[in-house]
Amino acid sequence: MNERLERAGCAIETYDQAMWCVQEHARVVIHFHPDRFGPRKVPVAEALLNEGLYRNQFETGLSSGSLTAFSGGERDSWERVIFGAAYHGGAVHASERPKYGALELVRYPDGPIPRFGSCYFVLRPTVSSRTSFTFMGSEDPRAVERLGSITRMHCVMNALLAEIEEGALATPQWPPYRAPTLGVPNLTIQRLLNILHELPQSRSEPAFGKAGRVLDTGIEAQVHGPVDLDQDVELLVADPSFATTTVGDYLRELASKFRFPLQWHCGFELDHRDVPDDFRGPAMPRLAKRIIGADGMLTAASIGAAEASLREHPDTWRDWGSHAETIQHLKQLWHVLVHFGSPYRVQGSGI
Repeated sequence: MNERLERAGCAIETYDQAMWCVQEHARVVIHFHPDRFGPRKVPVAEALLNEGLYRNQFETGLSSGSLTAFSGGERDSWERVIFGAAYHGGAVHASERPKYGALELVRYPDGPIPRFGSCYFVLRPTVSSRTSFTFMGSEDPRAVERLGSITRMHCVMNALLAEIEEGALATPQWPPYRAPTLGVPNLTIQRLLNILHELPQSRSEPAFGKAGRVLDTGIEAQVHGPVDLDQDVELLVADPSFATTTVGDYLRELASKFRFPLQWHCGFELDHRDVPDDFRGPAMPRLAKRIIGADGMLTAASIGAAEASLREHPDTWRDWGSHAETIQHLKQLWHVLVHFGSPYRVQGSGI
């Protein structure tokens, strides 16, 4: 760590001050898609409203990442390794498993890792004290050596600084695209420390900021214990395409019932003709056109509506492939929208 800072021309005191800013002011954020349906046959936003709890993948069967949260699945194996089988005793219930999010080092309007959801909860600082962190995901073979807590972040930060020193580019599985680390182009160690020193400043209005579009890099957060909306949520930030929908109504009720602010971020929209065939695969343009037709615009809400259609009317999707394949394609189309979409144009939505 000290050698990296020295090579970057940064004093250890500057790093220590940045780490204090992270400890005191960085927030854990949990992304989610509010319109997806779990096993209880209600959209996520309605379930949150009814139950007041954010549930984990083992409970809901939902994930915007790996759908392997079951006994013997990959998520189960990753947790066994990283947490030393702490969640694998016979008396451990599914509800006790960690809830996954990200540490918000850069305050983008669309959140630190929108890959995992169009909306997000910003959690109160008290939650950070019962959260573990890894640079990149817990599925990474190096996750254990990159593990830390909010007061012991050096293993996490050392891995982050190493990537920055090596060129500040994440290498996702979809060439030829290489994503800038934390979504910050030309990131240096000094610039990162400068960004962290800005964390004590007030949060900006998300509707007018520039999206970070981060899909492939970040600090994963594993929240241990319940996420109680009444006690643990500081802010809800939502995609504006839901504003005039039933899901939007649920989000407003959610904010009112549990007494936290609701803000709308800049959002994304994309014409199907602008969907490329070399990012997330050649099926993406056809899928976008199928969802929105010749004249519509692709949005978070329209992708969610397509997934609801797949659930309610599976026969109409048989020509597309298996259920699992179609779900995966819809996830990939969301990535396309985040990467290429323009800010959503609000038209008398009452936001």
